[in-house]
Amino acid sequence: MDSATLSMRAVSSSFFSNSPNPNFTHSSNPKPLSPPIIRCIHFQTPHLNSFKPISKTPPFSCSAVTSHHPNTSGSDNLTASAAAATKTKLHILIREFQSFTEPVDRVKRLLHYAELLPPFDDSLKITENRVPGCTAQVWLNVELGNDNKLRFLADSDSEITKGFCACLVWVLNGATPEEVLAIKTEDLGALSVVGLNGRRGGYSSSRANTWHNVLMSMQKRTKALVAERKGHPRGEAFPSLIVSAEGIQAKGSYAEAQARFLSPDDVKIQELVNLLEEKKIGVVAHFYMDPEVQGVLTAAQKLWPHIHISDSLVMADSAVKMAKAGCKFITVLGVDFMSENVRAILDQAGFPEVGVYRMSSERISCSLADAASSPAYMDYLAAAASVSSPSLHVVYINTSLETKAYAHEVVPTITCTSSNVVLTILEAFSEVPDLNVWYGPDTYMGANIMELFRQMTVMSDEEIADIHPKHDRNSIKSLIPRLHYFQDGTCIVHHLFGHEVVGKIKEMYCDAFLTAHFEVPGEMFGLAMEAKQRGMGVVGSTQNILDFIKERVQEALDRNVDDHLQFILGTESGMVTSIVAMVRKLLGSVKSNEGAKVSVEIVFPVSSESITRTPASSSGDFSKLPVIPGVESGEGCSLHGGCASCPYMKMNTLSSLLNVCHSLPHDKDNISAYEAGRFSLQTPNGKLIADVGCEPILHMRHFQATKALPEKLVQQMQAGTANGTVR
Repeated sequence: MDSATLSMRAVSSSFFSNSPNPNFTHSSNPKPLSPPIIRCIHFQTPHLNSFKPISKTPPFSCSAVTSHHPNTSGSDNLTASAAAATKTKLHILIREFQSFTEPVDRVKRLLHYAELLPPFDDSLKITENRVPGCTAQVWLNVELGNDNKLRFLADSDSEITKGFCACLVWVLNGATPEEVLAIKTEDLGALSVVGLNGRRGGYSSSRANTWHNVLMSMQKRTKALVAERKGHPRGEAFPSLIVSAEGIQAKGSYAEAQARFLSPDDVKIQELVNLLEEKKIGVVAHFYMDPEVQGVLTAAQKLWPHIHISDSLVMADSAVKMAKAGCKFITVLGVDFMSENVRAILDQAGFPEVGVYRMSSERISCSLADAASSPAYMDYLAAAASVSSPSLHVVYINTSLETKAYAHEVVPTITCTSSNVVLTILEAFSEVPDLNVWYGPDTYMGANIMELFRQMTVMSDEEIADIHPKHDRNSIKSLIPRLHYFQDGTCIVHHLFGHEVVGKIKEMYCDAFLTAHFEVPGEMFGLAMEAKQRGMGVVGSTQNILDFIKERVQEALDRNVDDHLQFILGTESGMVTSIVAMVRKLLGSVKSNEGAKVSVEIVFPVSSESITRTPASSSGDFSKLPVIPGVESGEGCSLHGGCASCPYMKMNTLSSLLNVCHSLPHDKDNISAYEAGRFSLQTPNGKLIADVGCEPILHMRHFQATKALPEKLVQQMQAGTANGTVR
C-alpha cells in the first residue's frame, strides 16, 4: 500500500458515518428571523410539488420556515424567515436519513426521491453540463434569476445517483448564491448511505462522492454566474493541454512551449536510436527532464528497449537491468544524486565496468539535496543522536550519497520515497518501542506526514489496522510526539504551489481532478486531500500521479460516453510528456468508429510570479505571454522561491545527450567531466562513502521486499549505534 492509498484511507474513513452527533457548521436550532412567528409547515421544492422528506416516525418538531410553489405568483414568494431555509432544509434531510437504522432503508428513500426529480431536457445533456468525478453520468444545469435566487436541474443515468441529486436540488433550489456557497462538504457527512457493500467505511466511494462532486459543481457554476451578473472577470485560466483522438490543443503560450516537443523530429529520433544501438548505451531519465529530450526519448522507446523514464526510485534498478542485457554505458538524465545512486548500485550489483554519464560538465544540483548537505541538517542529526532513546533517521531518496553516508554514521538511517515513507515510519515505530523518528530533509513532506497521522487518530482501530496491522488509535497518538522533521528544506518546484495557486484552483477548478506531489506545501496538500476524499484527487509520488490519471481515463473509456476530464498537475511540468504519451496510447486503443469522444485536459497551475514577462506584454493575461520553459530564460521560476519547471532538470538537454553518445567510447577524455565518478573519499569513521551511503538504500529495498526492517538496522537502533559507531 503506497502513500497515495494511505492518504485516501486517512481522510475517507470517518468522514461519512452514521454519527448521532454530526459535525454541522450550522445550528441545529436556527434562530428565526424577525418577525419570530413559528408555524408547523412542510417544505416544498419549486420544481417538485410532492417532494418533501418524510419519515416513518417524525424525528423532529415543527419547523419555523415555509416555502411555497413559485408559480403561484411568478416568484419564490419566500417568507422573511426563508433566509435560514437552506441550512434548515439540510438539517431536516439529515435528521430524516439518521432516522433509518438500516442502509437498505436509506437506499429506498433515495430511489423514492429519484422518482420525484423533474424531467431534464435531453438538449441539456451535453459535456459542458456533466459533473466530473461520478462513476454514473450526472448532468447539472444552473440558472440565476433576476431575484438573485438559483434554480438547479439535475439528472443521472443511475437511479441512486438521481436520488442524491434530488436531495441536493431540494436543499439548494431557490437559495441565494451566498447560501449555496456557505454549504461545506463536511455538512453532508451525515447523509451517508453506509453499508452499500456491507461494511462500515467500506461503502462504494463513488456513491458517497456524488454528494460532494455535485455540490462542488453547483458552487463552481454559482460563482461563474455571480461574476457574470456583476460584470467581473473571473480571472485568466491556467495554461493547459487538451489531448483527444484528433490531436493536441495548447491553451496559452506556456502550454504551447510544452506541446512543441510532443511530436519530435523523426530525424533526431533515428539519430539517437542509431547511436544507442550501435554503442550499446542505455538511458535512464527522470519525469522532470527537458521537454525536448523527453519527447525524443518517448518516441525512441519504441525502437530501442533500453530507455526508461520514471521517478528516481527505479532509475538505478533499470540501469542494472540494462547492464544485465549487455549495455556498456548508462546515461543518466536527472540531477547529480541520481547519477551517484546509479553508479553506486551498479557497483553493488557487480557491474563496475559499465560507465555512467551525466548530461553536463557542471554540477546538476537539487534544492532538497543541498538542504540535506547544509550545516543546519548536520545539527539536526546531531540532535537526533543526542537523545537517550532509540532513534531512526528516515531520509528522502532525493539526497546525495555523501549525505546518506555521513548521516548513517551519526544516526541509523533508512532511505524512503514519497510512495513508501508513511509505511516505513509506521513499521519502524511498530518494531522498536520508544523510538524517535527523524525525517528529512523535505519540510513540506514532513508536515504532511504529521498531518496524515493526526487524521489517523480519529479513525477506528479497524481502519488503522487496514493501513498497518500493528497499529491502532492509541499507538498512532503515542508516536506523534516522537516524530520529528527538518524545518528548512524545500523543493523549489513544489514550493510554487502556495496560496495564490491554491486560491485560483478553489475559484476556477474546484470540480477538476487534482493531483499533488507529497512535497507540496500544506495548503495545497489539504486541498488535494479533500479532493482525494471525493475520489477526485491523488497525493503521492510522480508514479502515483501518472497511475491516477491513467485509471481515470480508462474508467471514462470503459463508460463509453462522451466526456472531458480535467486534471490539475500539482508537480513539475515535465511530467506532461509521459502523461500525454499514456493518454494518447489509451485513446488510440479505442476504434474511432466505436468509442465515445473522450478528451483529457492537463492544467499547469503556474503562479503569476513564475511567469517571465516581456516588455511587449503589458496586460495581465499571462496566457498570451511568449513563454519558453527552460533554464536559459529562467522561465517558470519565481523570485519568491517557486518554479514551475525545475532549472536543474532542464540542464539535461538533447544536445548534451547526443554529444555524450557521439563521444563514446573512443573520445571519453573529451567528456570526462560528464562521467559520474566513484566516491574515493572516506567517511569520518574511515569507510568508503559509496559503501556506507548505499546501506540506507539497501535497507529500503529490504523493507520493500519483506515489509519488515532489516535485522541489522533494528539492532543498530536498539543498541544506540549508527553503522557500528556508538553514539
